[in-house]
This record gives sequence, structure tokens and C-alpha cells, in this order.
Amino acid sequence: MPPGAAFEQAGESPALMPPVRVRCLVHGRVQGVNFRAATRQQARRLGLHGWVRNCPDGTVEVVAEGEAAAVEQLVQWCHQGPPAARVTQVEVSWEAARGDLPPFTIRYGD
Repeated sequence: MPPGAAFEQAGESPALMPPVRVRCLVHGRVQGVNFRAATRQQARRLGLHGWVRNCPDGTVEVVAEGEAAAVEQLVQWCHQGPPAARVTQVEVSWEAARGDLPPFTIRYGD
């Protein structure tokens, strides 16, 4: 269950929810289709910190941190991506926020 859902069920205000971190590994036709740039744009619009990068195996990795509702929106967006993408699977791992990520950027290399 996404972290925001537990707080909603408990009746807490979303404004009181602690930040969360997510790591997504996006599979499909996701490289060479503007996925990284579109992800950066979406994440910045949502006020998130983190990064996106192409992986050698053809997937795209996304690490994002911020308000739970905004992070959940980015995860949902990753299931579709930009118009030219064809996402077949998104592996999602929720983590505790660490506060160590830069304003959302594209990583090259690694």
C-alpha cells in the first residue's frame, strides 16, 4: 500500500504526513522517447526532489522524494510516461525519506 493511503485511512491530514521516497524501475520502450525529460518536468511540477536515469539494460530508474501525495502522482505517471513511451511494467519500492536529494534532475552515466 502506498504510504499516503495509510494516513488517509487513519484520518490524518495530508499536510501532516511525513515526506516519502520512492524508487521506480520502468520497463518497456522507455529510452529514446523523451522519458527522462518528461519525468523531470512532471517531478518539478509536483515539487519533488530526486533524479531519473537510463540504465544499461534499457529500463529507466526514477528516485523521488517529497510529499506522499505528490510522490504517488509521479508513480502513477510513470505507468504511462510521455506519449511515445510504451511502459510494460513499473517496479516500485517505497523507502523512508532521507532529505539528501537535489532538486529533480537527469543523471547521466553512473
